[in-house]
Amino acid sequence: MSNKETDNGDTMALKRRVGLGSCVALIVGTIIGSGIFISPVYVLEETQSVGMSLVIWFLGGVLAMIGALCFAELGTMIPKSGGTYVYLIECMGPIPAFLFSWTCALVLMPASVSAIALSFGYYMTDPIYPEHSCMDESQHIYEAVSKLFAAICILALTFINCVSVKAATVVQNGLTVAKLIALAIIIAIGFVRICQGHTEHLVPSVAFEGSNTNLFAYGIAFYQSLWAYDGWNQLNFVTEEIKNPYRNLPYGILIGIPVVTLVYLLTNIAYFTVLSPDEMLASSAVAVTFANRTMGVMAWLMPLLVCCSTVGAVNGCLFTAGRLPFVTAREGHMMDILAMVHVRYYTPLPSIILTGGIALLMLIPSDFSSLVNYFSFAAWLFYGLTILALLLLRVQQPNTKRPIKVPIVIPIIGLVASVYLVLAPVIDEPAMEIFYAILFILSGLLLYFPFVHFKLRIPYIMKPTQVFLQKLMFVAPSSYNAAVSKE
Repeated sequence: MSNKETDNGDTMALKRRVGLGSCVALIVGTIIGSGIFISPVYVLEETQSVGMSLVIWFLGGVLAMIGALCFAELGTMIPKSGGTYVYLIECMGPIPAFLFSWTCALVLMPASVSAIALSFGYYMTDPIYPEHSCMDESQHIYEAVSKLFAAICILALTFINCVSVKAATVVQNGLTVAKLIALAIIIAIGFVRICQGHTEHLVPSVAFEGSNTNLFAYGIAFYQSLWAYDGWNQLNFVTEEIKNPYRNLPYGILIGIPVVTLVYLLTNIAYFTVLSPDEMLASSAVAVTFANRTMGVMAWLMPLLVCCSTVGAVNGCLFTAGRLPFVTAREGHMMDILAMVHVRYYTPLPSIILTGGIALLMLIPSDFSSLVNYFSFAAWLFYGLTILALLLLRVQQPNTKRPIKVPIVIPIIGLVASVYLVLAPVIDEPAMEIFYAILFILSGLLLYFPFVHFKLRIPYIMKPTQVFLQKLMFVAPSSYNAAVSKE
């Protein structure tokens, strides 16, 4: 049964409503969030020179493109929503796939939503409490108000993503334009500054002075830049909702990621035309410091524009993250209710609510950014496994149709880079947090074997609960058809 037939039929399925423009906007909008306004300081801190920080930003874009191209081959070969989860279960079986979904659905993706929303909260609160201090009660008020704004952001965007795919993509398209305009202002000021001769920190003979000689320290620098590039694989989570994915998925990647890389490089160059390395390292909000130095009475625009950027990133994260529990449940690895679609809105409403709900809970701790750092290596562990899956599928299924087939050197480079990114920070700064992260990932096996493998069900609790939630949320089981619509 096609997606069109389900409009008037009895079964429910996701609709192919995401075109090429929305693909580009989704990937650009999801990637460009709070990272470019926060990460430059930490990249510079690890590289210890302007030149090497720019190299890391460029290589981060290259690595994101390599990963995205590998995912594009897998996404058109296996045209199901779910990204890494689907590819792991197809190639390596249910256990690695379950461990990925367990880690990603319950921690990594909600934590990203929560962290970016909290950045939105900080920029909203700064004009209200500009004189807050860490040494008095005003800091507690500042934190509380920031979290309130972050919670409002998550609730509003969760509602939008629950009721309409079209509304979510319209919001994404609009905020993507807004954030690119914001960055265009920074870049334009940078060009003016270059024309005025403010290039003292960009001259090659000066830019690379004092570069860090510790090879493994660059792994942490990559983590910081790749946090800003996070979202390069998000289109693969919504493959079933992309019109003609064989065309729009790769083109969305080939257009979106180079745009982001160019914007990031030009933005960092603009920063260094105004701020010295020491001034950047001393800044807690580099974009605001930049605006205060260059925009005069209009400097208040920068927090507003950063808010637009972060709202777009939260929306993009919710749109894609909400699909992972949906696909995981459809494979029998989570509660059946998460694989259901709203009967009128055709959205994976229970799955989106779960993601938004966990993100809200993560706002409660005073500092959860460390939690994201604990699991950052895990993300690249699973990315590496996914690229390895691509190489294994080349051997296991050599005759399977591949609408996109990347040169073999690309996944090899991606796999080597993933191994480096997993091991380098551990070698450079070994910590118990890595052990805790591994322990959390493996703890998923305690749920997998009884409830998934052996299909243990708790009588008189699980079924009545599912029926109650199904009626409460007005959802029904979804159908899946691998046929690709050309709409």
